Amino acid sequence: MKVETLTQIIGADFYTGVPDSQLKALCNYLMNTYGIDPQHHIIAANEGNCTALAAGYHLATGKVPVVYMQNSGEGNIINPVASLLNDKVYAIPTVFIVGWRGQPGTHDEPQHIYQGEVTVRLLEDMDIKTFVITKDTTDQEVIDAMKDFLEILARGKDVAFVIGKNALTYDGKVTYKNNNQMVREDIIRHIVAVSVEDPIVSTTGKASRELFEIREANGQGHQYDFLTVGSMGHSSSIALGVALQKPNVRVWCVDGDGAVLMHMGAMAVLGANAPENLIHVVINNGAHETVGGMPTVAAKIDLVTIAKACGYPYAVRVDNFADLDRELETAKNRNMLSLIEVKCSIGAREDLGRPTTTALENKQNFMEYLKSV
Repeated sequence: MKVETLTQIIGADFYTGVPDSQLKALCNYLMNTYGIDPQHHIIAANEGNCTALAAGYHLATGKVPVVYMQNSGEGNIINPVASLLNDKVYAIPTVFIVGWRGQPGTHDEPQHIYQGEVTVRLLEDMDIKTFVITKDTTDQEVIDAMKDFLEILARGKDVAFVIGKNALTYDGKVTYKNNNQMVREDIIRHIVAVSVEDPIVSTTGKASRELFEIREANGQGHQYDFLTVGSMGHSSSIALGVALQKPNVRVWCVDGDGAVLMHMGAMAVLGANAPENLIHVVINNGAHETVGGMPTVAAKIDLVTIAKACGYPYAVRVDNFADLDRELETAKNRNMLSLIEVKCSIGAREDLGRPTTTALENKQNFMEYLKSV
């Protein structure tokens, strides 16, 4: 189905969400049509955030908003859907567009399998009427579904289009880039060179994939690394949990700007605890690159000042390898919670692979290593 057809059928003029590769056609269409426009399109920090934004839009206009997201974000919308949108509370009608990763019967990564199994059930448990769009769904079927949805929305209830693999198409192209010079894989390679055998907790997406391949290229084992393949935004909290229980071990967190934004409250908890053995490296390319490259707001905010305000005793920004190497070496020997924000380009190798070990093997190997240090 062409994404232009879907948006015409829905008939909304305000979209907010968190990008998803399953919804790349929609995301690119919105960027080409609106860009980032507070009147029509906002990329939010997390899915709960965009649900509340949508509620504000409805309160101000009386019109029905659209919230788009990957199905992994359903957990983030449960509270605002149940206690804000629901017709037993404020009865705020919203159309959700949900990318169905891990759809039963399709191949996907391990972090998507269970989420895929419960995707529709979770929506229905939240009293959200669903309609699944696959690559075989006809335009007329969606038109008919929307007619039913309009009656439901009129009662202050919510609905969702669940989008299967390759169900939406868009012929338009969007190029996402910035002016930063450092490449993320090279940045991680420099971190590995300094951290040596210190444990690393790496964030969701391409950063963990690159870390895995760097270890392979170096002939190193993977026991040093916990690859946070799911649960976006939580790697820094995982690292904090490790660091607090292993106070004599230097712990590194390789994070991303989209992940930091998704659960920024974690920085306040990190700063309040201020473990001396934790180094928090945020690789900031201002983009949700793993799912297509759509922008985050991180290119416009000052993460260093935010970190200091949260209680990090040391925070710095670097944009070249000479400064990066100096800050990495200093942080390793500082014995102080440190944040290093690294300005990064958008892009990765076309042949970037995925970890060849399972998530369970990764956990077991990492835990065994932590026992030995």
